[in-house]
Amino acid sequence: MNMWMPTELEKYGVALASFRGTVPHGLPLEIGDTVQILERCEGWYRGFVLKNPNVKGIFPACYIHLKNAHIKNKGQFETVIPTEDSVITEMTSTLREWGAMWKQLYVKNEGDLFHRLWHVMNEVLDLRRQVLVGHLTQDRMRDVKQHITARLDWGNEQLGLDLVPRKEFAMVDPDEISVTELYSLMEHRHRKKDAPAPASTHHLFAQVKSLMSSNLGEDLDVFFTIYDGRENRPLSERFFVRLNKQGVPKSPEKTEKQCTLFVDLGSSDLRKDVYIVVHIIRIGRMGAGEKKNANSTQYRRPFGCALVSVADLLTADHKDDHLLKVYTCNTESEWYQIHENIIRKVNSRYNLSGSNAGLAVSLQLLHGDIEQIRREYMALFTRGIAITKKLGFSDIIMPGEMRNDLYVTLERGEFEKGGKSVARNVEVTVCVLDADGLVLKGSVWAGSGESGADEYHSIVLYHNNSPRWAEQIKLPLPVDKFRGSHMRFEFRHCSTKDKGEKKLFGFSFVPLMQEDGRTLPDGTHELIVHKCEENTSLQDCARYLKLPFSKGNLPGNNQAAKGSKESFWITSFLCSTKLTQNGDMLDLLKWRAHPEKISDSLSKLKEIDGSEIVKFLQDTLDTLFGILDESSQRYGLKVFDCLVHIINLLQDSKFQHFKPVMDTYIESHFAGALSYRDLIKVLKWYVDRIVDAEHQDHIQQVLKASEYIFKYIIQSRRLYALATGGQNEDEFRCCVRELFMSLRFFLSQESRVGSPIAQTQVVFLRTFPSVYSELLKIFAVREVASFVRETLGSLSAAARADCPLEPVKLQCIARTVESPLYTNPESRCILLPVVLHLLQAHLQEQRDLVMCSRILSSMFSLIKKEEVGSPVSEEVDVIVRSLLGVLLRTILEITNRPQPTGNGNAPRLQFQDVTGEFVACLLALLRQMTEKHYQQLLDSLSNKEDLRDFLLQIFTVFRILIRPEMFPKDWTVMRLVTNNVIITTVLYLSDALRKNFLNEKFDYKVWDSYFYLSVIFINQPCLQLEMFSPSKRKKILEKYGDMRVMMGCEIFSMWQNLGEHKLNFIPAMIGPFLEVTLVPQPDLRNVMIPIFHDMMDWEHRRSGNFKQVEAKLIDKLDSLMSEGKGDETYRELFNSIIPLFGPYPSLLKKIERETWRESGVSLIATVTRLMERLLDYRDCMKAVEVDGKKIGCTVSLLNFYKTELNKEEMYIRYIHKLYDLHLKAQNYTEAAYTLLLYDELLEWSDRPLREFLNYPMQTEWQRKEYLHLTIVQNFDRGKCWENGIILCRELADQYEAYYDYRNLSKMRMMEASLYDKIMDQQRLEPEFFRVGFYGKKFPFFLRNKEFVCRGHDYERLEAFQQRMLNEFPHAIAMQHVNLPDDTITQAEAQYLQIYAVTPIPEAQDVLQRDGVPDSIKSFYKVNHIWRFRYDRPFHKGTKDKENEFKSLWVERTTLTLVQSLPGISRWFEVEKRELMEVSPLENAIEVLENKNLQLRGLIAQCQARHPHSVSPLTMCLNGVIDAAVNGGLARYQEAFFGKDYAASHPEDGEKIGRLRELMFEQAHILEYGLALHEKVVPQDMRPLHKKLVDQFHLMKSSLGIQGFEPTLCSLSLHHPTQELPAYVHASPVPFTNGSPRICRNSLSNVISPDGGRIVARRSPLSYPAGNRYSSSSLSSQASNEVSNITGQSESSDEVFNMQPSPSTSSLSSNHSASPNVTSSAPSSARGSPLLSDKHKHSRENSCLSPRDRPCSAIYPNPPEPPQRILPHLMGESSLPRSEPNLSAPDRVANPTLGGWSVDTAKEASAQCSDTAGTLVSPPVPPRPSYAGSPARNLRSLSPVPIPIARSPQKNCVPPLTPSPTECQPGGLVSNSPALSGSYSSGISSLSRCSVSDASGLEAPPAGEPAPLTSSVSSGSDELLRRENKTPPPYSVYERTNARRPVPLPHSLSIPPSAAPLSLPPALPPKPHQLRPAKLDSDPRRADHVPRPRPLPRKVSQL
Repeated sequence: MNMWMPTELEKYGVALASFRGTVPHGLPLEIGDTVQILERCEGWYRGFVLKNPNVKGIFPACYIHLKNAHIKNKGQFETVIPTEDSVITEMTSTLREWGAMWKQLYVKNEGDLFHRLWHVMNEVLDLRRQVLVGHLTQDRMRDVKQHITARLDWGNEQLGLDLVPRKEFAMVDPDEISVTELYSLMEHRHRKKDAPAPASTHHLFAQVKSLMSSNLGEDLDVFFTIYDGRENRPLSERFFVRLNKQGVPKSPEKTEKQCTLFVDLGSSDLRKDVYIVVHIIRIGRMGAGEKKNANSTQYRRPFGCALVSVADLLTADHKDDHLLKVYTCNTESEWYQIHENIIRKVNSRYNLSGSNAGLAVSLQLLHGDIEQIRREYMALFTRGIAITKKLGFSDIIMPGEMRNDLYVTLERGEFEKGGKSVARNVEVTVCVLDADGLVLKGSVWAGSGESGADEYHSIVLYHNNSPRWAEQIKLPLPVDKFRGSHMRFEFRHCSTKDKGEKKLFGFSFVPLMQEDGRTLPDGTHELIVHKCEENTSLQDCARYLKLPFSKGNLPGNNQAAKGSKESFWITSFLCSTKLTQNGDMLDLLKWRAHPEKISDSLSKLKEIDGSEIVKFLQDTLDTLFGILDESSQRYGLKVFDCLVHIINLLQDSKFQHFKPVMDTYIESHFAGALSYRDLIKVLKWYVDRIVDAEHQDHIQQVLKASEYIFKYIIQSRRLYALATGGQNEDEFRCCVRELFMSLRFFLSQESRVGSPIAQTQVVFLRTFPSVYSELLKIFAVREVASFVRETLGSLSAAARADCPLEPVKLQCIARTVESPLYTNPESRCILLPVVLHLLQAHLQEQRDLVMCSRILSSMFSLIKKEEVGSPVSEEVDVIVRSLLGVLLRTILEITNRPQPTGNGNAPRLQFQDVTGEFVACLLALLRQMTEKHYQQLLDSLSNKEDLRDFLLQIFTVFRILIRPEMFPKDWTVMRLVTNNVIITTVLYLSDALRKNFLNEKFDYKVWDSYFYLSVIFINQPCLQLEMFSPSKRKKILEKYGDMRVMMGCEIFSMWQNLGEHKLNFIPAMIGPFLEVTLVPQPDLRNVMIPIFHDMMDWEHRRSGNFKQVEAKLIDKLDSLMSEGKGDETYRELFNSIIPLFGPYPSLLKKIERETWRESGVSLIATVTRLMERLLDYRDCMKAVEVDGKKIGCTVSLLNFYKTELNKEEMYIRYIHKLYDLHLKAQNYTEAAYTLLLYDELLEWSDRPLREFLNYPMQTEWQRKEYLHLTIVQNFDRGKCWENGIILCRELADQYEAYYDYRNLSKMRMMEASLYDKIMDQQRLEPEFFRVGFYGKKFPFFLRNKEFVCRGHDYERLEAFQQRMLNEFPHAIAMQHVNLPDDTITQAEAQYLQIYAVTPIPEAQDVLQRDGVPDSIKSFYKVNHIWRFRYDRPFHKGTKDKENEFKSLWVERTTLTLVQSLPGISRWFEVEKRELMEVSPLENAIEVLENKNLQLRGLIAQCQARHPHSVSPLTMCLNGVIDAAVNGGLARYQEAFFGKDYAASHPEDGEKIGRLRELMFEQAHILEYGLALHEKVVPQDMRPLHKKLVDQFHLMKSSLGIQGFEPTLCSLSLHHPTQELPAYVHASPVPFTNGSPRICRNSLSNVISPDGGRIVARRSPLSYPAGNRYSSSSLSSQASNEVSNITGQSESSDEVFNMQPSPSTSSLSSNHSASPNVTSSAPSSARGSPLLSDKHKHSRENSCLSPRDRPCSAIYPNPPEPPQRILPHLMGESSLPRSEPNLSAPDRVANPTLGGWSVDTAKEASAQCSDTAGTLVSPPVPPRPSYAGSPARNLRSLSPVPIPIARSPQKNCVPPLTPSPTECQPGGLVSNSPALSGSYSSGISSLSRCSVSDASGLEAPPAGEPAPLTSSVSSGSDELLRRENKTPPPYSVYERTNARRPVPLPHSLSIPPSAAPLSLPPALPPKPHQLRPAKLDSDPRRADHVPRPRPLPRKVSQL
């Protein structure tokens, strides 16, 4: 078997097909994978895929396409680099990287970038294929590579990838070039990316589409030109397009004929007053409307003009179609200036040609030179687009540009009538004839776009003897054709007669070149019109060429021609690179023919236009040197001056491109071998005169031209030496030395500011470096270097900042360093001292830093890293000694200098922009330094102070270099190079630190600077390799390794060397080292974690504990983790017992070996728990929106800081973070409770507090006042006004104590406004939901815990559940309410269990108290809630199929929270869960209580409202009666009244009695309801009513109620001794064990002295207290008293199927519903908040279902405004408690109707009828008494006390109802066990007692707070009444007077007690007495809440 052999050449390849790798050790491959091959064997390769080098395997060799590559580090760690084009390599790797990120863009829904990147990737792939094919030309390959790199840079920038440094399109290796060169490459690419240079050349693309007009029918000529409206002249020649009769181009298939490119527009041409002007000429008959006739002659006639401003095209980057309006002349004589009239808007001279006429053109501006345009728009040029040139040369004339165009404009003519009665129709025909008289074919061009013609015909202006044409033509003639050629203009009259003939009547001509060789001068020429006849033959041109042609050239004796009236004017303009119109230039070029004119010609040369000189540059230079060779003595100085003029002319930007022409001339054509002598002599003569000359201008011009003068000198000497074999060499060298001596003398002159010599020195220094390369052609390198050194050294050393010479010196040095002379190492060692001396002087004074940085960059770019030879090493040594210190100081200076804020760019360029250059120079220098250099440097620092200063300085600079803002964020390459240099330098310097600053020489500052640098080095983002892609990470590790680990090891090594000096860094370095350990690098952590162990050990040795370590650790951990550092692994590293990374033990394991392990382990446990919370907090805070997770996590962390860490400052910080979260989420109540935590830490003292967070420095009193006001404001916004009142009172007390009555007044008014809001504004009762978070995927603070959450307004269970699932998108909603088992709680998932729960209010005293409005009760029902309840029905034992009630139990769960709701969060954790079971009997009692309650409510609504709908009552009656008849109640009788049940459950005797009572009570309620129903039922429902009555009789008989059928009127008030059983009035009360019971402390009813028994209970149905009833029909009395029946349809069975939600109203909000409840969804509806406040109460209840409505729904509307309204009914401005200072009439303004007698029953009835809608309901019939009933002595405890009837002899003291904000001693949460009821509304028994006339009983006034006492004595009644100013009862007359009745209070009194006089219970204390306690505190909670660790009173500092 063959062996696997390592491969030699086969190293790199690409997979041609996919390979599954199913063979043993197979490596799966995908097509396109690049593989590195290690071994081969029998057709198989072994290797790995480059993108995953860790997995190696085998694959078939035939699947691989091999590619050439070269190998680095051959062997085990070899790297293969393909030998393909570097651009291809970059493209491949970049596209791979983009591919992964491109898919992520789709996932992140960044569609726009996704699609753009897709297009760019396809484009790059296409370009890559072109490069790979290799068929491109060099220019095209360059363009493609440029395009590729531009696309790669764009994509990298869009994706946030790194900027790639490139050189010639190839990526550069940072190690291969100097750091300064790398920086310049990066800077160049960065700036290029930022701001592309604006183009100076522009071109206009135009395309003609069509002409739309209604009156076409003739062919058209369209001329485009660019026109300058400011100077009124055309800027370009004309572009010519022919259109057919339809207005479209004649050759539509030849698109190039419709398009043109106006080229070479300068930036100055893109102005608003530069226009594109279009002239349209029609080809046809003379008149546009003439009929067709035999005359077929066609004329060119004016049609219209259009224009558009070029500035309108500047904003468009693409071709825009324009529809240009076409205008016509009013008179043809104005045609020549129609465009000017349109521009000037002289609209009297033109008008629109038609409303729909328009020329459709496409226009686009292109930018860049013409070659660039050719490359970018290649398609245009391949089709042969017409190029329309500019008139004249462009701004920049290029050499080699060939142009010979003569432009002629036909301006105007003056002609005689010629014997005709009317003016002529003149047409001009133009042609060009050569010297032989032959017409030059195709020589006349009407414009670009059409080829030239033999002749041109002008337009014809109708009947005009003075026509103005203004038509331009172009004559592009060859140069050789100009001599002897002439132009001829023939004038013809165009007849409009039938023949339409054109008759010749004259002609003009003009020669194109004069006899002296000059061409026709530019300008206007007035030509003579020579008359001739039609048949005159012009063929023989020799006959007329002898005649004069221009009136300007006529001899004086030719008066006849001058006096001729006929003339013809033309304007000519020559644009030629070969012909000239200048005679002086011709005289100079022909100097041999006219030697006498040489002097004049040389003098006039300076006056000739530069464009003429550069046309004939070579000829002019030959002429000058020819004169110099022949007459050097005579003309040498003038020739020299002319040469200087020409040289300086080429410095002009317009002619600078002709410098190469002169260079070529010098190299190839210059032949003046003797000229050098004269040139040196004249130049020296000028230099010697500098010092004495007054005027330096000419000398400065000479010095400015010195570069080319030296070029001529050197070339001349070389020619001479070549010709003579090197003769006179010494003489030449001597002359040059003398010249330089003169220069040195001139430079050594001390220059004063403003002196002419100083300016001359400046001019010379600017040109001097350009001489070096010329001198090197003859002199040796060292000679030239000596020349330069001596010359520059001769400069005056007196340097002043304001001297203009100083910056020029630096510029000269810069150019010297950049010259080839300095590149040579031989010359460099000569020049370096001069350069360094000058540099050092400028850097020390911080002057000209930009130029200094440029010089340094050039110097260091020459020193390559691999050059470690002796010369380079010495050079580096010199630079280090001279510049290192000053370079460090310069960087410190420019980085610490504040950045200028002004708009000036100079300071910014001076300081900011050079930072990078200086940094690059420093890095380049440090990178060149070897160990020897460092040693020499350290040795040179002679004393310790210098070394200390140097180390501090360099460490500080390194910290600056590490700053993120030092380089742009995508300069990773530069950052890595910087870090590599830093760590190398630090390793060299750490030895010096150890040797010189340890033990007795210890210096804390140096060591601290070192550690600080090391820490920020490790933590910088560019070294966090975990954040990079795998390929980028691999590249960095291969090149540099993990520099963090290297620095970490160095830190550890240095720390170990410190010994006892470690204590100096404890606790200061804990934070920085902790930051290092948070870096997720295992090796780094394992190196750094032991340092903490060491710190704890040393701290324990010093102080016996490590509290400092703990405090610093915790503080820093919080700030670092909030910045996103640390992870779960790090937490385990602190805590875990098992080693995490191989042999390294965890910190905890190391600590467990120590003697102080207990406290150490405790610290680690605390830190670990803190990290758990911090990690959760950080994860939660990543979300954008504020949700429950954020708030819950913040609460968890806040509590941890308070209870476990006792870190007050962190605690307060998180209080404010939580406060901000609540404000953002608009949780104003929670925000107030949160801020209250901080408020409670402060006291009312004057101790000063420091500035903290956003609080200024102030006293503790001021901050607490501010907090109070802020909290009140938030309580107000959260509608938690009761809590705000408490704080208002406390603040008011403070103001009162300080006599600050102004603020006291404001505070009292604020408090009053809060009371008003309680009464006036609607508050929605929130739902409460229990949420369980199960599974390990939840954060720590939620994991496997249950919470109760306070829902948002209007939020129901479904909405809440959806919100929670949105917050936890990966969670699974559990569908049952059972507690989960371990499979759920330990699952790696998230499970949510959500259901609604019912709050159990603590403030039962408020809820049960009489006279408390619902708006107050609703607050206590849902605020300060600790406990919540949830019911679940189930069957215990065997289910009885015949009667399921026997086994139907209810499981009742009570949840107790750690804090009450609302609080600092919307949710709190459940602290305790209690489970109890409700028996079937108790369940039945609850069902009946609920149903009776529902019936009462519906009856009350029908009585209180207009009976517009009785359907709810009808349905409920039907449901109850139907169920009872069909066995509903009978089931209960069967189940619980049988002997078997009583025998088996003897303890339930009382409950059975209670059930029986409720059944009888239901019967009596139904009876009353049926009586009311009869009066209000609609006619169509009568049959149903009759059925209900019949069924009711059956029901009574089934209940055993026989022989007792009292009707509504049979409950007569004539039987005062009749007892009513208490069960009629009984209300359900809560049982102490959670199940309903009747109270055992039942109280007997009160007997009046007259013998009548007063039943001190009242139905919720308010009615007059003393009605009498006859024994008539069931419903005869109620007819006039039923009003306003309202209600919503609700099934009678609903109460059995629904559980009241926590937001249900007073009828059911706190009580469980039927035991049959299967759903916990909330059921109440809420009123619209848009109704007026006046009707809020009635509106809210009308929107509730009948079961849900509060008892207050029976109120009528409020009284009319004129009446005095009682406080309770107003609900807008009154307080909720009685005011004893009010008079009795004020307090009782409108009492309810009192007890009626029999005699006044009818009157009352009538009164009730008159006041329908405002009267209250009739009484409910009394219930019969049963002697043995246990209900005889029952006392009904309703949650809200019910007012008793009051007699004149018997009255009770009406107690003051406490304010809703007055609490029990425990706080706002009231907890009175004596007044705890189940129903918040306090509904008592249904019927009210009957009272006789004699008793005089009167209902308490509406709004009078009902007494809480149960009984009163007769003796004290009158007295007490007087004391209370209670008015006497009204008489019968008063009661029947037409006074608007006012209803009774909706909450009725509790039964009277047997005691003779029971005073009201003591009022709870004022809330402000309770302020020291928290708002939600409760004394009974003390056993459940663990006491927090007390906070130290350092709060005064915060």
